[in-house]
Amino acid sequence: MDALWADLLPNLWPAFFTTIKLTVYSAIGAMILGTILTAMRVSPVGILRGLATTYIETVRNTPLTLVILFCSFGLYQNLGLTLASRDSSTFIVDQNFRLAVLGFILYTSCFVAESLRSGINTVHFGQAEAARSLGLSFGQIFSVIIFPQAVRAAIVPLGNTLIALTKNTTIASVIGVAEASLLMKSTIEFHANQLFVIFGVFAAGFLILTLPMGLALGWLSDRLAVKR
Repeated sequence: MDALWADLLPNLWPAFFTTIKLTVYSAIGAMILGTILTAMRVSPVGILRGLATTYIETVRNTPLTLVILFCSFGLYQNLGLTLASRDSSTFIVDQNFRLAVLGFILYTSCFVAESLRSGINTVHFGQAEAARSLGLSFGQIFSVIIFPQAVRAAIVPLGNTLIALTKNTTIASVIGVAEASLLMKSTIEFHANQLFVIFGVFAAGFLILTLPMGLALGWLSDRLAVKR
């Protein structure tokens, strides 16, 4: 048991810190891309609606593992996309991390877009009609009237998407990103007789990350709920 803790404890925080960074960077990117996809999805321009719908339905029904592998093997190894400096001594580590973030953004943005669209459906259609009658453009109606209310109504599904993203970061281990699940796998290889202890430690770690997140977003949803 002492050998297990000697191997595990020094690496536990760095691994979970990588998981936290994956979550934060991916969540910010997914929110930006998801908002763009949502605007395209409800746009009066048919081509934009079609493109957004095709992208969302295709990517969200594709296994996340394939999306991550596509970013690594397809975009980097075949198409030569580099997201880090080749002169850096940590090129491989940085490249894999950023490719993983890109994959999570491409995938999670679809669920963000659907969550926001569900929020838009709670906004009364008459508000958009009234704004249009005043001469506001689609961009003004979406950004000033529709989107702020949609975000408030979609906090709970957005929170669920964020929690799912946190757990999905374990997929980054398939391209060698040193996050929590990769440490768990390597620890099990050397301490297989302590399997349940290792599982318990990492399960507790993810619970510590996701439980406060869910409680905070639930409180925020109650505070910002649109009063009818």
